[in-house]
Amino acid sequence: MAKIRWIKPACVLLAFLLLGSLPAASGAAADGPDYDPASLSYELVWADEFDTDGLPDPERWSFNVGGGGWGNGELQYYMPKGNASVENGVLTIEARKEKRGNCSYSSARMVTRNLGDWLYCRIEARAKLPSGKGTWPAIWMLPTDWAYGDWPASGEIDIMEHVGYDPDVIVQSIHTAKTHGDAASNHSVTVPGVRDAFHVYGVEWLPDRIIFSIDGETTYTYEKPEVAEGERAFDAWPFDQRMHLLLNLAFGGTWGGSMGIDESCLPARFEVDYVRVYQSPEIMALTGQ
Repeated sequence: MAKIRWIKPACVLLAFLLLGSLPAASGAAADGPDYDPASLSYELVWADEFDTDGLPDPERWSFNVGGGGWGNGELQYYMPKGNASVENGVLTIEARKEKRGNCSYSSARMVTRNLGDWLYCRIEARAKLPSGKGTWPAIWMLPTDWAYGDWPASGEIDIMEHVGYDPDVIVQSIHTAKTHGDAASNHSVTVPGVRDAFHVYGVEWLPDRIIFSIDGETTYTYEKPEVAEGERAFDAWPFDQRMHLLLNLAFGGTWGGSMGIDESCLPARFEVDYVRVYQSPEIMALTGQ
C-alpha cells in the first residue's frame, strides 16, 4: 500500500509566502486559498487493486455490521464477512436473500475509517453495478471525526449512487445541514450500460469546490457558497475536515425500495475493480497539511 508523502514544513511556509502570487481559481470563495485547479499535480497515497483473492484487506477495510434500516429503512443486515470477497482482481459485494439477525437479506458495507482518512483528495473507483428492483449500491464518503455534529451537519459526499428501478441513472450528491436528504445538492447522469460494463466514478475534493466525474468527464461541481451575515460557514460547507470512504450494497429502503423490490434479482453483485486515492502536494501545502 502506498504511503502518504508528507510535505516538509519548509515547503508549507514557502507555499504560504507565495500564496498571494498564485493565480486564483475561477469562482473560488473569497476566504479560500488561491490556486490554479488546472495546474495541480497528484500523487497516489492509498489504493486497493483487489489483486489478492480472499477476504478484503483488513489493513485497508473494516465493516459496519448490523440491521435496523441504517436511517433509510433498508432491509439488509450488513455482515462482518462472507458477503464481500476478492477473486480474479475484482471485489464483489453480494446481497442475498437469507435470514440474518432481524433481517431477511444480507449484504456488506466496507469502510476505510481510521485506515484511510483524507482531507482534500481525488478518488477514482472502477465499478460495475447490480441490476434488479431494490438494489442500491453506493461509493461515498462520511466524516471521520464528526467535528460539526451528527448527520447531516458534518457532511456527506456521494461519489456514486444507483437504484435498481432507474436503469443507467447515476446520482452524485452533497449533503450538508443546509441541503440534505431529498433536498440534497445533486446531479443525475444517464450512463448506458452501468450494469453491463465497468465505469470509473470519481470525485476531486478541493478547499473551495467538489468536482464529480464519470469516466474522466466532469459531471457536476459543487462550489463553496458565500456565507451571508448571520450564517455559519459549515452549514453549507463542512468539508474542511477529514473523511473516509465507504462501499456498500443496500437492498430496499426509502429510495432503493420506493418502487418496490424484486427478490428474483438476488443474489445481486456490486463489483469493484479498483479504488485509488490521490492527493495534491500543492493543496496539502496550501492548507498546512
